[in-house]
Amino acid sequence: MASHDGDRAVALSIQLSRVHRDLRRRIDGLRSAPGPHRPDDETLAVHCLAFCQALTDHHQGEDEGLFAQLVRERPALAPTVAKLVEDHGLISSILARVRELALGADGSPGAEHDPVRQELVRRELDGLAAIMDSHFRYEERVLGEALDATTPADDWPSRVFHPFT
Repeated sequence: MASHDGDRAVALSIQLSRVHRDLRRRIDGLRSAPGPHRPDDETLAVHCLAFCQALTDHHQGEDEGLFAQLVRERPALAPTVAKLVEDHGLISSILARVRELALGADGSPGAEHDPVRQELVRRELDGLAAIMDSHFRYEERVLGEALDATTPADDWPSRVFHPFT
């Protein structure tokens, strides 16, 4: 078991599950936000953009660090990792669509003033949430044991396990 600071205290699979749980909680909050403004009066668009960046950072950290290290240590995982990276590409295309809707044609946040765009953003978020959930469950299931037998490299734990810092 390992934590991001090198102590063998918390299994990497548990850490990954916690990050996935936090990402699920955040997208659920976006999907259920009533009206054009969040309770703290920030816009749906701003929250969507922050979430999109956090998920992108998490997946880039996995692709560039975690997955590369796992394949080096366990080459038999290469096909599984390739499937996960492929999923990240699909998720990335949905995130691009969410960003496009949230920013609008002029490239600035504007979904908060357009109920049609708000609804389109929420529909994209609904689809994204379903795909994320399936992807996360698969990733946790197929990589859990390998993660727990891995000593994290210094270059990826914070991006993978702390995407919101």
